[in-house]
Amino acid sequence: MNKYLIMFSFLRFGILDFIDIFLVALLMYQVYKMIRGTVAINIFIGIFGVYLFWLLVKALNMQLLSSILGQFIGVGVIALIIVFQQEIRRFLIVVTSKYLTKSWFSFDKLFQLNTTPANEIEIDAILSSIQNMSKTKTGALIVISKYIDLLNYTQTGERINANINAQLIESIFFKNNPLHDGAIIIVGNKIKAAKCILPSTVRQDIPAHYGLRHRAALGISEETNTITLVVSEERGTISYAVEGQAYPTADTQTLKAILLKYLQ
Repeated sequence: MNKYLIMFSFLRFGILDFIDIFLVALLMYQVYKMIRGTVAINIFIGIFGVYLFWLLVKALNMQLLSSILGQFIGVGVIALIIVFQQEIRRFLIVVTSKYLTKSWFSFDKLFQLNTTPANEIEIDAILSSIQNMSKTKTGALIVISKYIDLLNYTQTGERINANINAQLIESIFFKNNPLHDGAIIIVGNKIKAAKCILPSTVRQDIPAHYGLRHRAALGISEETNTITLVVSEERGTISYAVEGQAYPTADTQTLKAILLKYLQ
């Protein structure tokens, strides 16, 4: 027994080691969440496999192969930046615009520029409009932000800056309205813009029946701390997207509770 204690006496595991392992595991999990369902996951697995093979070659003291793989690993950081530039951009956007906005020291709250969140009456107006559009199978895409102005996206459409009104929302998405093709963006208690272009998700693991509206809703929810409502033009169903996930809903009261919790 003492022999084994002497053999492993050099191994010391303290609180800093635990924190180190925990942070690495958390980082790897977040990276996996960012690239799961995309072609990037296959590239990542391939690079990780090459790295493990290089460690094996080094352990077996195979000098020539180890040298070749070592050169490949040496420029791997640059290659990773080139190959995963979109995923790195998404990761930085998520860290800055989503996770930091949920902390007690929130940049949303610091730079909200006197934005007033939507009240219950205005939320009811939004829900009333999507219910009516669901009955008529009118496709709709509504992005709701609590504070952040989303200038990168509102600038792609037509500025409105109007009060939230059910009739206005329905008229915007009326098929003969020139503003109907795209998303409307609501910031606080104002409809900031219509006909906005949103980023589409690159994930490949989403249901086949999801159209461009659902993909755009997932895309904006992956990059920003927003909640997006979708009315399907084909089926008239209502769903919402938040934090990169889409959820179908048939219960307006449940959706109202979700919006109240997010906005207030």
